[in-house]
Amino acid sequence: MIAVRNLTHRYGEVTAVDDVSLTVEDGSFVLLAGANGSGKTTLVRHFNGLLSPDEGAVEVNGRPVAEDVVTARTAVGMVFQDPRDGFVASTVRADVAFGPENLGLERAEIRRRVESALAAVRMADRGDARIEELSGGERERVAIAGALAMEPDHLVLDEPFTGLDWPARTAVLDRLEHLRDAGTGVVVVTHDLRDVSELADRTVVMSEGRVELDSSDPSPDRLRELGVRPPPEAGSESASEAETGTDAASRRRANERR
Repeated sequence: MIAVRNLTHRYGEVTAVDDVSLTVEDGSFVLLAGANGSGKTTLVRHFNGLLSPDEGAVEVNGRPVAEDVVTARTAVGMVFQDPRDGFVASTVRADVAFGPENLGLERAEIRRRVESALAAVRMADRGDARIEELSGGERERVAIAGALAMEPDHLVLDEPFTGLDWPARTAVLDRLEHLRDAGTGVVVVTHDLRDVSELADRTVVMSEGRVELDSSDPSPDRLRELGVRPPPEAGSESASEAETGTDAASRRRANERR
């Protein structure tokens, strides 16, 4: 479990997170939503010690993050919206293997994790590709695969579907659902609830650094008031259905193969 207690974080004179308390249970799927600048990314950076609070504390699996950052970073996998600075190897397979290798795992287990993670993001045939040659969407998928390969207790993804086409998005959602069902706590940071809301147990919405809503069934009108795009109502189009061009064609082909 991730437990946040009365956390406040300031950037100079600006309070980015203001006295927030929040828990993420094992096996739960939480959407952390809010308009740009609401404090959601700053908040999740405390989950594994990337930031230290000015006030309050965070515990992961019952242990204060401040006392053991290394353990927290192993327990909480994190994928951010722009992964360009997070790659440590020249090829896809080597980059995804980096984390498991540093856990001291056997070669066979590393290979299993890497291949499983690449398959989950539809990159199984791109293991030898060079990172510098990848598109933005492909880099996002490699970053997600790297986090999956660590098999953390909790997984936090910040706007993970930006740049992903429909087949890749569907594959990632399927893996997140599997992880949740297997007991992994999943947090998806977003400003748009379309396509992910059906997996969520809770929606937590931040505004001006504070939690303004924490609900298993949030009102669409309240979400809009807080600057969050609500999930589609029954019979209306989802985010993917609203797409055009390559993404729409990809979705049609994926549906035809089912």
